[in-house]
Amino acid sequence: MGARVASASEAVACERAAMKRGATSRELMQRAGVGAADLIISNFPEAVRLGALFFTGKGNNGGDGWVVADSLARRGIPCRVVSMGLPASPEASAARHDALGNGVAQVDACSDDAPVVIDALLGTGSSGFPRGDVASSVDQINLRREGGATVISLDLPSGLDATSGEHEKAVSADLTISFGTVKRGHLVARDLCGTIAVNDIGLDEADMRTLPLLVDRAWVNARVPRISASAHKGTRKSLSIVGGARGMAGAALLSGEGALRSGIGLLRIVTAEGNETAVHAGLPAAIVARWPERADEIAAIVAASDALAIGPGLGSSPRTRDLVERLLLAWNGPAVIDADALNVFAGDVLSLSQLLRGRPAVVTPHPAEMARLIGAQVTDVLERRFEVGLELAAELGACVLLKGTPTVIFAPSGERYVCAAGTAALATGGSGDVLTGMIGTLMAQLCTKDSACSAAEAAACAVFVHGRAAQLCGVVRGTTLADILAAMPEAWNETAETLPSGVIAQLGSFA
Repeated sequence: MGARVASASEAVACERAAMKRGATSRELMQRAGVGAADLIISNFPEAVRLGALFFTGKGNNGGDGWVVADSLARRGIPCRVVSMGLPASPEASAARHDALGNGVAQVDACSDDAPVVIDALLGTGSSGFPRGDVASSVDQINLRREGGATVISLDLPSGLDATSGEHEKAVSADLTISFGTVKRGHLVARDLCGTIAVNDIGLDEADMRTLPLLVDRAWVNARVPRISASAHKGTRKSLSIVGGARGMAGAALLSGEGALRSGIGLLRIVTAEGNETAVHAGLPAAIVARWPERADEIAAIVAASDALAIGPGLGSSPRTRDLVERLLLAWNGPAVIDADALNVFAGDVLSLSQLLRGRPAVVTPHPAEMARLIGAQVTDVLERRFEVGLELAAELGACVLLKGTPTVIFAPSGERYVCAAGTAALATGGSGDVLTGMIGTLMAQLCTKDSACSAAEAAACAVFVHGRAAQLCGVVRGTTLADILAAMPEAWNETAETLPSGVIAQLGSFA
């Protein structure tokens, strides 16, 4: 199964459900700790052989740390533990007892230079910022990392809120090993977590099916087929991109580039009068048309399209909404509504719903656009980023793709997908335009009567590849959209990575 994304309370509920099904708290702790030890050895085999230093708290996260120490010690690895006090639960106390019996040393303070440091201070259930000795230990861990030690956090970096991602004083980790689920806070504060590995501790999929699914490479590859050797431009489908007001042809061009890099067979750019020469020069592979004025011009666009993408660089003139409405009334096939095509419906979700319902459709707001659309504050959108699109998607009868860190995709049927691929290289003007062309391509190719792929799944696949292309560039400063577009062939055609045993997802760190 793929990894699910949970708040702190949801993660606790999943573990309680597993215990109702027969697992004990001790068994879950053992699975978490032994699996984490396996991951540490597989990722840092040479360093950990020289020794590991643990910082453990009083709760069950500390118990997880004691299990890891016990498991490593049984394999001949010297382990020392700085503990914040005696464990508070029976299972954590038993884990400490076993570890001490197998040669793990507990110390009051430690000045050694162990190359691997394990953070097991605070777990998913903790709240508030670290205080007292725990806060001092967080500082010590970060100082050791600055000195060259590898830092591994169990479940999440201590000091990071598992639900909101908020933090004031927190561990900065090279690897975070999460247990059972990805925590929301991991994806909001990726810079603290380093590489994130999700260890399967035996939670039941039935208990997690309402949680958002984390999109990964295997999931994408299962939905985006290879283009067959016998394909022609007709089977690769046709996309019309409507946008590019005077002075904003670049947005439509970038969207077209995204479509071409995603495998569209025939691309049409429908742009404002006066932009034709720029579009022809910028995208010789595209057919160019002017914004339609008459019904027959709209009919010609509709007849030649398998999907429409409306909005990149469309502008916010009084003409914008009229153009969007006339196109959507004439076309009942797959559609992507982006940028200004969405902004003209701010506070008028009902009208947009009447235009979109009954077709595969995706709207792609960033948080400020989402706030304008539903009449909310941006802060409220960000605080509720994992839920805020559910009602809107149901009302529109369309997929809502809320951009951000992470991006959350809401299907009208209630499914949610989360995509954490990407880097800050995507935080630049035009990035969303590229994504619109990618989504439009997949909707033209996959959201057909013969395909079971939903608009939300097509959008989630495009978001993942968009982010993955940025990751493949390796760095943020100095990377442009041209670099990201150039990385797309590799991003589209990667094979699924083989994960270590017991790991259900792994996310690379941000560059």
